[in-house]
Amino acid sequence: MPIANDNIAIVGAGQSGLTAAHAALEQGLRPMLLEASDRAAGSWPRYYDSLALFSPARYSSLPGMAFGGDPERYPRRDEVVAYLERYAAALVERGAELRAGARVEAVLPAGEPGASGFLVRLADGQELTAPAVIAASGSFGRPHRPALPGLDTFTGPVLHVAGYRCPASLPGEHVVVVGAGNSAVQVAYELAAERRVTLASREPIRFVAQRPLGRDLHFWFRLAGFDRLPLARAEAPPGSPVLDDGRYRRALREGRYTRRAMFTRLEGDHAVWPDGERERVDAVLLATGYRPNLPYLTDLGALDDGGHPRQRRGLSVTHPGLGYLGLEWQRTPSSNALRGVGADAAYVVGMLARHLRGAPQRAGERS
Repeated sequence: MPIANDNIAIVGAGQSGLTAAHAALEQGLRPMLLEASDRAAGSWPRYYDSLALFSPARYSSLPGMAFGGDPERYPRRDEVVAYLERYAAALVERGAELRAGARVEAVLPAGEPGASGFLVRLADGQELTAPAVIAASGSFGRPHRPALPGLDTFTGPVLHVAGYRCPASLPGEHVVVVGAGNSAVQVAYELAAERRVTLASREPIRFVAQRPLGRDLHFWFRLAGFDRLPLARAEAPPGSPVLDDGRYRRALREGRYTRRAMFTRLEGDHAVWPDGERERVDAVLLATGYRPNLPYLTDLGALDDGGHPRQRRGLSVTHPGLGYLGLEWQRTPSSNALRGVGADAAYVVGMLARHLRGAPQRAGERS
């Protein structure tokens, strides 16, 4: 496949990749979506069964297609999956190419050193070339498992929330959930209906009212412009607040689940708490976040030693023509959310389009 000046390869067909394809079509480019799974919905089909969006439908639409239904409802996982599949079908009708089951194994320079463009090698051996690539594969495939003392020798099951679907995913009577963010609290609350649950975290849980003064928090974000603040003015907070309609804080207060400071170590099937108490634990669930899942860029030299992309505002600082979408706090507080990825996609794709047309690409340029 020869390099075409208006072609752009997008790795991943979840919310970030689909939004990138929309922005590419708006720029007159020909997007090719490469999705490792068998459907264009990213990681959403693999999230836990009870997951619901933290933002109402009215704020959760991608560019060019309304979510539909009651704008004040909080869509659940399967609704999001169906929406993303409708969005992908509309993109294909407009001329985007979607390849499902196309796992990208490596992105490499196309041609001699110094030449422009990229070679994209798929797991089945196919090789494609494109003058621009957007890495939009998210982070779900790289769950973060912290080095907690005794975790590797704990005799019970240890499961990351990426592998959790419902309470039946975990055995036993006493589950320790590690974390203090939205997923940790949501899952702890769900498990507490039939188990004894301890939430272990380094910092106390920070609850934030989901609907202050009767309006969803995102209404106030939009009014104040918080979601559009550049990172220079809105740095990432030390811990994620938990959006709460009242039930999570109330359940904690009533003792349906408990919160303790992080255990000092695990010993066999016991946790040792900071006060010295030893307590039997049947299972551990890690709600400890994710890291960018970009192994296919390793040989390109686009990542640092920790596997994080060398980028600024979603544009590679090592390889012109390479962009990123869906990174946490990439440009704004909502960069990796349905409600915010559209603005990032318009910026990143716009800058890559300039690069393809011969205009200078400057990672720090604002738009």
